[in-house]
Amino acid sequence: MARAPGGPHAPTEEGDTVLGAAILDRLTAFAAAMRRAGIPVTQAETLDAVRALAVIDLGERRQVRETLAAVSLTSGAQRPTFDALFDLFLPPRVGAGGATDAQGGADADGQADDRAAGTAGDDEPQDPEAFVEELLRRLLDGDEEDVRRLAREAVDRFGRLPGSASGGGRGEGGWFRYRVLRAVDPTRILEELMRRGVDDPDTIGALQLRLARDEMEARVRLLVQEIDAEVRRRAAADRDPQAIARSTVPAALEELDLLHLSAEQQTELRRRIRPLARRLAARSAVRRRRGHDGTLDVRRTVRRAMSTGGVPFDPAFRPRKPHRPELFLLCDVSGSVATFARFTLLLVHAMQEEFAGVRSFAFVDALDEVSHLFDGEDVEAAVARLMSEARIVWADGHSDYGRALGTFVERHGHEVTARSTVLVLGDARTNYRHPNAQALERLQRRARRVWWLNPEPRSAWDTGDSVASSYARYVEEMVEVRNVRQLAAFVERFA
Repeated sequence: MARAPGGPHAPTEEGDTVLGAAILDRLTAFAAAMRRAGIPVTQAETLDAVRALAVIDLGERRQVRETLAAVSLTSGAQRPTFDALFDLFLPPRVGAGGATDAQGGADADGQADDRAAGTAGDDEPQDPEAFVEELLRRLLDGDEEDVRRLAREAVDRFGRLPGSASGGGRGEGGWFRYRVLRAVDPTRILEELMRRGVDDPDTIGALQLRLARDEMEARVRLLVQEIDAEVRRRAAADRDPQAIARSTVPAALEELDLLHLSAEQQTELRRRIRPLARRLAARSAVRRRRGHDGTLDVRRTVRRAMSTGGVPFDPAFRPRKPHRPELFLLCDVSGSVATFARFTLLLVHAMQEEFAGVRSFAFVDALDEVSHLFDGEDVEAAVARLMSEARIVWADGHSDYGRALGTFVERHGHEVTARSTVLVLGDARTNYRHPNAQALERLQRRARRVWWLNPEPRSAWDTGDSVASSYARYVEEMVEVRNVRQLAAFVERFA
């Protein structure tokens, strides 16, 4: 942190060396945690971050945060994970009630935190009512800084078990999110905000009521986010930040397992699919324009080599013919893998212009073509209609890959040609029914390529009712696709 020359706090060469080593250690640990969370920070970018910090004021926390973000991040989807890890590894205070920031300076909220920490370790039960009343007033005022301060104070007051120390001593108890949210109930606070913030719900329109509720929900969400961040900071002060990061910091959005997404995460991913599709389509178009030449033209190469005594200094290549695949999508949309299939359909149809043609088929224990649902512009609406309009259930509603593959070969196998690529989406779990791998073999003989995208980890293949190996022998490759990053990498490679 910047300090004035001279005086009692003047920096010394030894002090600056210690401070620099401490910051470097923290940055290295911070970069390692980001890589574990799915943010691909390279060693060169870590060195760039060190150089960047040398030219900014380390006392300005916002400058430090934005500088590291500019150096480290390649996508806006990575920002929530970055912010959580930044607060964990470069916290504004090193202890529960201390006022020292990560760079050695005084925190602006130090006095408030000290006052709050003075009550946190008492054995007397804390009365949340007065605190919640003040919190409601601040939330109604919309003062974000006060909300952040009160979130920190809530952790101080209610975050420790009775009798545990609060002074930041290591190994003396822990910080607990559930205790804070039990005292500061977000659902109750939201209801009270709506009661106080909306004069007469019966007299205003539905739109105004919805807007008011959205605003109050955003304020309560900010409060919960600040509580979560503060609990992580306090826990990291008592324990190893790396361990806290592994257990509490969510992975970047594109790293989340598609089979285990919450409703909120699914909504956010749907919002990001179309920009991702545009980027992939642009890269695919550039690759086709700038692609290397085709195979070696031996005759022309030998003819050119005659002028150099037979040494082929200037090899000749045949012109490369860019291939836009004709695509058949076979999607298992049963409950276990439906989310994965939806996002794959969204991504592929959003960049449909990169393919000569896309035909989509959905199945559970029966197969139906759903290509007509994607004729319009709204791909998301088409995916939603698929689940209600397609005839994909024949008997008990459990996946039957053998029946689905056999039906496709019987009805549409003659339409698959040497220009076609078949893409099967599913976990290859047959519910112990006949896999009918011979149908996939027939497709392999007719199609240019057959790929299989499996959303399960490789370690789960061929366990239980999975027959992944039986199908893998008849495809170009069975690819593990567990998250959006892997899905985007495959589509870019394939398109």
